[in-house]
Amino acid sequence: MLEAREITWMQDHKTILQTINFHLSPGECVGLLGPNGSGKSSLLKILAFLETPTSGRLFFQGQSVPKNVPLAIRRKIAIVFQESLLLNTRVFDNVAIGLKIRGLSKETIRKRVDYWLEQFGVIHLSKQSARLLSGGEAQRVSLARAFAIEPDVLFLDEPFSALDAPTKEGLRVDLAKVFKVTQTTTVLVSHDFKDIAHLASRALILLNGQVAAEGSPPELLQNPQKEEVARFLAHFS
Repeated sequence: MLEAREITWMQDHKTILQTINFHLSPGECVGLLGPNGSGKSSLLKILAFLETPTSGRLFFQGQSVPKNVPLAIRRKIAIVFQESLLLNTRVFDNVAIGLKIRGLSKETIRKRVDYWLEQFGVIHLSKQSARLLSGGEAQRVSLARAFAIEPDVLFLDEPFSALDAPTKEGLRVDLAKVFKVTQTTTVLVSHDFKDIAHLASRALILLNGQVAAEGSPPELLQNPQKEEVARFLAHFS
Protein backbone atom coordinates (compact mmCIF):
# COMPACT_ATOMS: atom_id res chain seq x y z
CA MET A 1 0.00 0.00 0.00
CA LEU A 2 2.77 2.40 0.98
CA GLU A 3 6.54 2.16 0.81
CA ALA A 4 9.45 4.44 1.60
CA ARG A 5 13.00 3.70 0.43
CA GLU A 6 16.15 5.30 1.83
CA ILE A 7 14.32 8.36 3.15
CA THR A 8 16.47 11.19 4.50
CA TRP A 9 15.09 14.56 5.58
CA MET A 10 17.11 17.61 6.56
CA GLN A 11 15.84 20.90 7.99
CA ASP A 12 18.10 23.93 8.58
CA HIS A 13 21.19 21.79 7.94
CA LYS A 14 20.10 19.33 10.64
CA THR A 15 19.36 15.69 9.81
CA ILE A 16 15.88 14.83 11.12
CA LEU A 17 15.51 11.41 9.42
CA GLN A 18 18.32 9.24 8.14
CA THR A 19 18.10 6.32 5.68
CA ILE A 20 14.58 5.18 6.64
CA ASN A 21 13.03 2.17 4.95
CA PHE A 22 9.34 1.55 5.59
CA HIS A 23 6.54 -0.56 4.16
CA LEU A 24 2.84 -0.83 4.93
CA SER A 25 0.66 -3.68 3.68
CA PRO A 26 -3.11 -3.50 3.06
CA GLY A 27 -5.12 -3.94 6.28
CA GLU A 28 -2.07 -3.48 8.51
CA CYS A 29 -1.67 -1.04 11.41
CA VAL A 30 1.98 -0.11 11.87
CA GLY A 31 3.13 1.89 14.87
CA LEU A 32 5.89 4.48 14.91
CA LEU A 33 7.18 4.64 18.47
CA GLY A 34 9.87 6.69 20.12
CA PRO A 35 10.64 9.45 22.62
CA ASN A 36 10.06 13.13 21.87
CA GLY A 37 12.38 14.33 19.12
CA SER A 38 13.03 10.85 17.72
CA GLY A 39 11.60 11.70 14.29
CA LYS A 40 8.37 9.67 14.37
CA SER A 41 6.00 12.56 13.59
CA SER A 42 8.44 13.82 10.96
CA LEU A 43 8.32 10.41 9.29
CA LEU A 44 4.52 10.45 9.38
CA LYS A 45 4.54 13.84 7.61
CA ILE A 46 6.79 12.43 4.90
CA LEU A 47 4.64 9.29 4.50
CA ALA A 48 1.45 11.38 4.38
CA PHE A 49 2.93 13.70 1.71
CA LEU A 50 2.86 16.74 4.01
CA GLU A 51 6.62 17.17 3.64
CA THR A 52 9.02 16.28 0.83
CA PRO A 53 12.05 14.16 1.76
CA THR A 54 15.53 15.50 1.01
CA SER A 55 16.37 12.18 -0.62
CA GLY A 56 14.76 8.78 -1.10
CA ARG A 57 11.61 7.57 -2.85
CA LEU A 58 7.97 7.06 -1.89
CA PHE A 59 5.58 4.56 -3.47
CA PHE A 60 1.80 4.52 -3.06
CA GLN A 61 -0.11 1.42 -4.17
CA GLY A 62 2.91 0.35 -6.20
CA GLN A 63 3.34 3.64 -8.05
CA SER A 64 6.26 6.03 -7.54
CA VAL A 65 4.99 9.30 -6.03
CA PRO A 66 6.30 12.52 -7.65
CA LYS A 67 7.28 15.56 -5.57
CA ASN A 68 4.12 17.32 -6.74
CA VAL A 69 1.73 14.75 -5.22
CA PRO A 70 -1.42 14.32 -7.34
CA LEU A 71 -4.75 15.27 -5.76
CA ALA A 72 -6.07 11.80 -6.59
CA ILE A 73 -3.51 10.31 -4.18
CA ARG A 74 -4.06 12.94 -1.48
CA ARG A 75 -7.79 12.14 -1.50
CA LYS A 76 -7.03 8.51 -0.67
CA ILE A 77 -5.53 9.35 2.72
CA ALA A 78 -6.86 10.81 5.97
CA ILE A 79 -4.93 12.29 8.91
CA VAL A 80 -5.88 12.77 12.56
CA PHE A 81 -3.54 14.92 14.63
CA GLN A 82 -3.00 15.29 18.38
CA GLU A 83 -5.10 18.45 18.34
CA SER A 84 -8.54 17.86 16.83
CA LEU A 85 -8.66 20.45 14.05
CA LEU A 86 -12.42 20.96 13.88
CA LEU A 87 -14.27 23.67 12.01
CA ASN A 88 -16.47 26.14 13.88
CA THR A 89 -19.65 24.40 12.72
CA ARG A 90 -21.92 21.62 13.91
CA VAL A 91 -20.43 18.20 14.60
CA PHE A 92 -22.39 16.74 11.67
CA ASP A 93 -20.92 19.29 9.24
CA ASN A 94 -17.39 18.60 10.45
CA VAL A 95 -17.71 14.91 9.65
CA ALA A 96 -19.48 15.62 6.35
CA ILE A 97 -16.90 18.07 4.94
CA GLY A 98 -14.69 15.49 3.20
CA LEU A 99 -17.70 13.74 1.70
CA LYS A 100 -19.09 17.02 0.33
CA ILE A 101 -15.72 17.79 -1.29
CA ARG A 102 -15.89 14.39 -2.99
CA GLY A 103 -19.35 15.18 -4.37
CA LEU A 104 -21.36 12.45 -2.65
CA SER A 105 -25.15 12.70 -2.55
CA LYS A 106 -26.86 14.26 0.48
CA GLU A 107 -28.44 10.92 1.41
CA THR A 108 -25.12 9.07 1.23
CA ILE A 109 -23.46 11.78 3.31
CA ARG A 110 -26.19 11.66 5.97
CA LYS A 111 -26.03 7.88 6.29
CA ARG A 112 -22.26 7.75 6.41
CA VAL A 113 -21.90 10.62 8.89
CA ASP A 114 -24.52 9.13 11.21
CA TYR A 115 -22.88 5.70 10.96
CA TRP A 116 -19.44 6.95 11.99
CA LEU A 117 -20.71 9.22 14.74
CA GLU A 118 -22.51 6.15 16.08
CA GLN A 119 -19.35 4.00 15.88
CA PHE A 120 -17.44 6.50 18.00
CA GLY A 121 -20.28 7.08 20.47
CA VAL A 122 -20.99 10.72 19.64
CA ILE A 123 -24.16 10.54 17.51
CA HIS A 124 -26.01 12.44 20.26
CA LEU A 125 -23.70 15.41 19.65
CA SER A 126 -24.51 15.63 15.93
CA LYS A 127 -26.20 19.06 16.10
CA GLN A 128 -23.88 20.54 18.71
CA SER A 129 -21.20 23.11 17.90
CA ALA A 130 -17.82 21.44 17.59
CA ARG A 131 -16.28 24.24 19.68
CA LEU A 132 -18.28 23.12 22.73
CA LEU A 133 -16.90 19.58 22.79
CA SER A 134 -14.57 18.15 25.43
CA GLY A 135 -11.14 16.95 24.32
CA GLY A 136 -12.24 13.33 24.14
CA GLU A 137 -15.44 14.16 22.25
CA ALA A 138 -13.55 16.32 19.77
CA GLN A 139 -11.06 13.54 19.06
CA ARG A 140 -13.90 11.07 18.51
CA VAL A 141 -15.42 13.48 15.97
CA SER A 142 -12.02 13.84 14.28
CA LEU A 143 -11.76 10.06 13.97
CA ALA A 144 -15.34 9.82 12.64
CA ARG A 145 -14.47 12.45 10.01
CA ALA A 146 -11.37 10.51 8.95
CA PHE A 147 -13.12 7.13 8.71
CA ALA A 148 -16.13 8.64 6.90
CA ILE A 149 -14.12 9.22 3.72
CA GLU A 150 -13.07 5.53 3.79
CA PRO A 151 -9.37 6.30 3.24
CA ASP A 152 -6.99 3.83 1.66
CA VAL A 153 -4.46 4.83 4.33
CA LEU A 154 -5.18 6.49 7.68
CA PHE A 155 -2.49 8.42 9.58
CA LEU A 156 -2.87 8.97 13.33
CA ASP A 157 -0.34 11.35 14.89
CA GLU A 158 -0.41 11.02 18.70
CA PRO A 159 -4.25 10.88 18.72
CA PHE A 160 -4.49 10.12 22.46
CA SER A 161 -1.69 12.18 24.00
CA ALA A 162 -3.83 15.21 24.91
CA LEU A 163 -6.44 13.08 26.71
CA ASP A 164 -6.68 12.02 30.36
CA ALA A 165 -6.13 8.34 31.18
CA PRO A 166 -9.79 7.14 31.38
CA THR A 167 -10.74 9.01 28.19
CA LYS A 168 -7.68 7.65 26.41
CA GLU A 169 -8.45 4.06 27.46
CA GLY A 170 -12.06 4.26 26.29
CA LEU A 171 -11.11 5.69 22.92
CA ARG A 172 -8.36 3.11 22.45
CA VAL A 173 -10.88 0.31 23.03
CA ASP A 174 -13.39 1.80 20.57
CA LEU A 175 -10.72 2.38 17.94
CA ALA A 176 -9.53 -1.23 18.26
CA LYS A 177 -13.11 -2.40 17.57
CA VAL A 178 -13.31 -0.19 14.47
CA PHE A 179 -9.97 -1.49 13.19
CA LYS A 180 -11.17 -5.06 13.63
CA VAL A 181 -14.27 -4.41 11.53
CA THR A 182 -12.79 -2.13 8.85
CA GLN A 183 -9.22 -3.48 8.51
CA THR A 184 -8.21 0.11 7.70
CA THR A 185 -4.57 0.40 6.65
CA THR A 186 -3.05 2.67 9.29
CA VAL A 187 0.13 4.38 10.46
CA LEU A 188 -0.05 5.22 14.18
CA VAL A 189 2.46 7.54 15.85
CA SER A 190 2.79 7.43 19.64
CA HIS A 191 5.35 7.85 22.41
CA ASP A 192 3.29 5.41 24.56
CA PHE A 193 3.92 1.70 24.04
CA LYS A 194 0.40 0.90 25.34
CA ASP A 195 -1.14 2.59 22.29
CA ILE A 196 1.03 0.54 19.95
CA ALA A 197 0.47 -2.72 21.86
CA HIS A 198 -3.33 -2.29 21.73
CA LEU A 199 -3.64 -1.25 18.09
CA ALA A 200 -0.60 -2.11 15.96
CA SER A 201 0.44 -5.48 14.59
CA ARG A 202 3.97 -4.24 13.88
CA ALA A 203 6.02 -1.31 15.14
CA LEU A 204 9.16 0.62 14.31
CA ILE A 205 11.07 2.23 17.16
CA LEU A 206 12.78 5.44 16.10
CA LEU A 207 15.73 6.87 18.02
CA ASN A 208 17.63 9.94 16.80
CA GLY A 209 15.96 9.88 13.39
CA GLN A 210 16.79 6.27 12.61
CA VAL A 211 14.93 2.95 12.87
CA ALA A 212 16.48 1.28 15.91
CA ALA A 213 14.21 -1.78 16.03
CA GLU A 214 11.25 -3.32 14.22
CA GLY A 215 8.82 -6.15 15.04
CA SER A 216 5.53 -6.99 16.68
CA PRO A 217 4.95 -5.30 20.07
CA PRO A 218 5.55 -8.56 22.02
CA GLU A 219 8.72 -9.26 20.01
CA LEU A 220 10.09 -5.81 20.74
CA LEU A 221 9.53 -6.24 24.48
CA GLN A 222 11.08 -9.72 24.56
CA ASN A 223 13.97 -8.92 22.22
CA PRO A 224 14.70 -5.17 22.10
CA GLN A 225 17.64 -5.79 19.68
CA LYS A 226 19.71 -2.88 21.01
CA GLU A 227 20.61 -1.53 24.45
CA GLU A 228 19.15 1.93 23.77
CA VAL A 229 15.88 0.30 22.65
CA ALA A 230 15.77 -1.73 25.87
CA ARG A 231 16.30 1.45 27.90
CA PHE A 232 13.43 3.18 26.10
CA LEU A 233 11.06 0.21 26.47
CA ALA A 234 11.94 -0.20 30.17
CA HIS A 235 9.63 2.74 30.90
CA PHE A 236 6.64 0.62 29.81
CA SER A 237 7.43 -2.77 31.35
